[in-house]
Amino acid sequence: MNTILAYIRLYLQPADKKLFTGISLFCGAMVFLNYHFDLSRLIEKNNSALIKLFAWYGVFLVALGVPLLLIRSRQTNRRNCPLPCIVLLFLAPLVFALKYTLSFHFSIVADGYLNHFWNKIISWPLFLLMISAFVFGTRPWVGQEESWFGTRNSIGDWKTYGLLFLLALPLVAYASLQPGFQAVYPQFRNLAVAGNMEQISCWQGLLFEGSYGTDFISIELFFRGFLVLAFTKWLGKDMILPAAVFYCSIHFGKPVAECISSFFGGILLGIIVYHTRSIRGVLAVHLGMAWMMEVVGWLVAS
Repeated sequence: MNTILAYIRLYLQPADKKLFTGISLFCGAMVFLNYHFDLSRLIEKNNSALIKLFAWYGVFLVALGVPLLLIRSRQTNRRNCPLPCIVLLFLAPLVFALKYTLSFHFSIVADGYLNHFWNKIISWPLFLLMISAFVFGTRPWVGQEESWFGTRNSIGDWKTYGLLFLLALPLVAYASLQPGFQAVYPQFRNLAVAGNMEQISCWQGLLFEGSYGTDFISIELFFRGFLVLAFTKWLGKDMILPAAVFYCSIHFGKPVAECISSFFGGILLGIIVYHTRSIRGVLAVHLGMAWMMEVVGWLVAS
C-alpha cells in the first residue's frame, strides 16, 4: 500500500492544483447535466442508431477533449502531439461510442428466451474482440515500449491489490443500500422475464457473469492500457486526468454515486498503471469489484 501512496504523491505533488480543480469541476458539471436532464436515457431512447452513435461520440469527445485542451492551455513547454496522436484522440471516443450503439441480434435457437440469453452471453466477448482489434491495431503508432498495452508486464506484489479490493468493500456495502444500486444490480436480472430471478438457472447465471467479466477486460485494456500507456510517449502522465473524465462519462446511466466515484477510481487506477506499466493488477481489482457488486445485488434482491 505504501507503494501506491508513493505513486499518488508523485502524481499530485507537481500537479497544477488549479488545473486539477478546474477539470474536476468540469467533470462534475458533466455529471450534473447528465443526471439533471437525464441525457443518457434520452440518447438511449432514440431509435436511430446513427443519431445515437454521434450523440455518444459527442459526449465522449467532449469528456476527453476539453480536459486535454485545458491542460495544454496551461503548459508553458507543450509536448509535441503529432498527427498519429491527434488521429487516435479523435478515434478513441468513436470506438467507444460504437460499443455503446451496436447491438447484436443473432438467431441462434428457436426459443425466444434462450435466444435472448445467448445473445447476451456472446455480446460482451464480441465487444472485447472489437476493442482489442482497435487497440492492438494501433501498435505501429505507439512504439515498441508500450506495444502490449500493459498486458504482459509483471505487477509485483499482489497483496497491494488485494488490500485495495478489501478497502473498497465497505463502499460497495454502503452503495447496496441505495435505491439506485438496487435498480441496476445484479446485472444478471436482465436475463429474467418480468424480473423473476428464480427462473435463472445456476449455469446460466455463472455463464452470464463470466461473459460480463470480459467487459471489464475491454475497459481496462482501452482506458488504462491504451489511453494511459499508449499516449505516454506523447502526453506523459497528463493523459491520466482526461482518461478519468472519459471513464466517468461511460458510467452515465449508472447510479449517480457509482458515476462520481468512477472519476476518482479512474484517476487512481490510471496512476497505478502509469507507474507499474501493467493493467493486470487493476483488472483483477476491477473484476473483483464488479462480481462483488453482483453478489451483493443478488443478496439484497433476495
